[in-house]
Amino acid sequence: MTPASLEETPQGHGPKEGSLENPEQLLDVPGHVIPILQREFDDFDTEAAKFMRGELEGDEFIKFRLRQGVYGQRQPDVQMVRIKLPMGGVTPDQLDAFAAVIEKYVPLRKGHITTRQNIQMHHVPLPQAAELIRELGEAGLSSREGCGNTVRNVTGDPRAGTLPGELFDITPYAGAYVRYFVRHPTTQLMPRKIKTAFTATDDDNAITQIHDIAFTPRIRERDGVRGVQIRVGGGTSIMPRLAPVLYEFVELDNGDYLRVAEAVFRIFDREDSLRVNRARARIKVLIDRIGIDAFRERVDQELAGEWVAERDFSIAGLLLSHDEQAHAPATPQDWGSPNGDRREFHRFQVSNVSAQRQAGFSTVEVNVERGDLTPEQLRGLAQIMREHSGGHARTTVQQNLVLRWVRDESVYDVWKRLVALGLGDAGVNEITDVVSCPGTDSCKLGITSSMGLNRAVRERLLSMEIDDELTRRIHVKMSGCPHGCGQHHIASIGFYGASMKVGEHTIPAYIPHIGGRFEGGDVRFATHLKSRLPAKRVPDAVERWVRFYESERNAGEEFSAFVDRVGVAAFEQQIKDLAMPVEFSLENMNYFIDWTKSGPFRVERGEGECAV
Repeated sequence: MTPASLEETPQGHGPKEGSLENPEQLLDVPGHVIPILQREFDDFDTEAAKFMRGELEGDEFIKFRLRQGVYGQRQPDVQMVRIKLPMGGVTPDQLDAFAAVIEKYVPLRKGHITTRQNIQMHHVPLPQAAELIRELGEAGLSSREGCGNTVRNVTGDPRAGTLPGELFDITPYAGAYVRYFVRHPTTQLMPRKIKTAFTATDDDNAITQIHDIAFTPRIRERDGVRGVQIRVGGGTSIMPRLAPVLYEFVELDNGDYLRVAEAVFRIFDREDSLRVNRARARIKVLIDRIGIDAFRERVDQELAGEWVAERDFSIAGLLLSHDEQAHAPATPQDWGSPNGDRREFHRFQVSNVSAQRQAGFSTVEVNVERGDLTPEQLRGLAQIMREHSGGHARTTVQQNLVLRWVRDESVYDVWKRLVALGLGDAGVNEITDVVSCPGTDSCKLGITSSMGLNRAVRERLLSMEIDDELTRRIHVKMSGCPHGCGQHHIASIGFYGASMKVGEHTIPAYIPHIGGRFEGGDVRFATHLKSRLPAKRVPDAVERWVRFYESERNAGEEFSAFVDRVGVAAFEQQIKDLAMPVEFSLENMNYFIDWTKSGPFRVERGEGECAV
């Protein structure tokens, strides 16, 4: 089977604005990057109906379904739908659209912001998944290539274009990259997926070094030409690697960065040795094997090929050209100020509010617990955006939402509105802003309930009433399996799901990691401890480590420096008794039940679809 959606794009270029079937897609803003093609929804309806009638083989339908961003869950007969938000960009009308489909089709009544700035919806029956993506398409939202062996959602710094010290706004060029490679013939059935990041500054808020391919702004000194540094071959999962630099400078405005990226993908696509073992089929494996210098030689040779002359690398029709500042809100005629809540508001200002480089404006980061938003919260955020941010917001890799272009005078009013929505907590990107993947709530590969552990650890940290600034800088992340969607590899304190055998019984457990970091462009993988903690003991371990750090650190010593000084063995010693086996008994029954679950724990891993 070859779906029509794989035949529609001329070799070498994604659809430009002129090919759009939906006039609304002419909106040139980050929330409307991917062209919406009506016939793709028709294709999905047709193929899904064939599959349900038994007229289409399961493997073929899975490959097709994944390219449409619809992913099978561990629960039978329901799907996860992943909507791509390039650079996290989303509009108020799109948040309203999310709210509407969640109410109609999503049993859990929530949308989930992922660590790749997507929004996912879970437990959707297949026939309703087709309706859901069609209705979101009417709002300019696309699930196209949200899953499968494609170029996945392109992530970026949610404050790009507003950051003091940035060389230029990378957003338009990231948008052109998205439009070029979506539906591109080379990127539909690669050995594995490609994860891309465009960061805004060398502080690297997009964490480029853990991506398959990534771009950092540069300006050539001799002539002021805009360009990017390109990294290739990063990733986490079972073989964590930091991406080395492929080229220090590649031009943007002449389309060279697209040319280089396509050369990289062509080499990757032809590497049949990677297709033998899909678990090790990422581009990082190839680069780890041959080295970045040899890979650069391959890219140089590829760029000399005849295919280059057959392509159109012009970015003029692909660039995002929306002037956000021109659409920013005017200074309000009146505004609120603290009255009895000064302390709480000040804490929010310090943690969640950042001054933009444009005078008079701030970005406000919304603390979204576990990345989950209800329809009521989505609609409330949409209205705040309309009134106070010029309609501009972007999701973050920390599973939060950044409101852009908020007038300084309006920050208090925005906070009060967020408080009313249950979204006014301070502490974004701090120790209580715990990050996790869905785990066994939906994922076939999940071993443990990472979302349940997230809630338990966050509640413990909140109960500790941490007010020490250095301690607040600790980052806690967890994944329900070793693959790392919760980014535990780069956490100060991280965990991935595992299990422990006790005779005929099994305990949900976690492998702890200590000492990772990712801020300020300094990325380091955490060291996994030689310990295995029962899931119900993890909050105790976190509290012990935090108090150990607070009591033994030197003056001004950051957590990662403390780990380097005392060594991971000291952290293992702190939890030695917590890692002891638990005997099966009536008194210990709780240890044999995972967080948020009610029945005995069992390891039930299905075959993941990421590598199908």
